[in-house]
Amino acid sequence: MNMALILMVNTTLAMVLISVAFWLPHLNMYTEKANPYECGFDPMSSARLPFSMKFFLVAITFLLFDLEIALLLPLPWAMQYPNMNTPTIIAFTLITILALGLAYEWTQKGLEWTE
Repeated sequence: MNMALILMVNTTLAMVLISVAFWLPHLNMYTEKANPYECGFDPMSSARLPFSMKFFLVAITFLLFDLEIALLLPLPWAMQYPNMNTPTIIAFTLITILALGLAYEWTQKGLEWTE
């Protein structure tokens, strides 16, 4: 009974907060609020211009290599184990997959900014 009551209260509270967060900003909409902040100047162009896809590709590549460092970080501590075959094979497999992916992206000219 207590679990059902807790789930019901949590679900109701979540729905109320989601609906308030969705409807409240629409009540006080005016042009100054919708414009981008331009340091006190009038906006020069629309702030809703899309980013280049190259920016996202380079950002994802950075995140992949950042994740690689995080995955390889425990490797020095794994050297204390008597059987080093498994951590070494896993580390080299990970580095090989990422290096092949980088080589493929490089050959497909995914890292070049110019069109």
